[in-house]
Amino acid sequence: MVALIVSLIGLGACVGVFWWYKGVRSVDDPMTWGESMLAATFVFFVLFLAYGVVPHQWLTWADTELSWRPDKFIIGPGGVLKPINRGGWVPFDLHYQHVRDIIAVLIHVVFLGINIWLWSVWQNRGKVDSKAVEPVSEYGRPLAREGV
Repeated sequence: MVALIVSLIGLGACVGVFWWYKGVRSVDDPMTWGESMLAATFVFFVLFLAYGVVPHQWLTWADTELSWRPDKFIIGPGGVLKPINRGGWVPFDLHYQHVRDIIAVLIHVVFLGINIWLWSVWQNRGKVDSKAVEPVSEYGRPLAREGV
């Protein structure tokens, strides 16, 4: 559990660094070769954490401390999910390992959504909403509309 929490904290710290750098970096500044290599290494590290380390730590924690193995069945409250071969009515076996794997897939899906959102934030960091900009005069004062 500690390794899972530490990997999530590390991933959060990396996203915090990204968010800070997004505000510091101007859109018009050209990147040098060294900055590009450093950024690529950072992005690789973040993706390695998100898609490799965090799901691995989840699977390890579920296997060891939670004991979500194939021999541990989900029976449910009052035996409502008990399989037929164990005296219930459900026509298939439900293991805790299935739930473990579904959660691992959901971790990947959530990180994919966050990944796409962060790329969108980075690509649109210099754009200004045209509706939010008020027209100003040559002296920098807002223009008044007629009849207002």
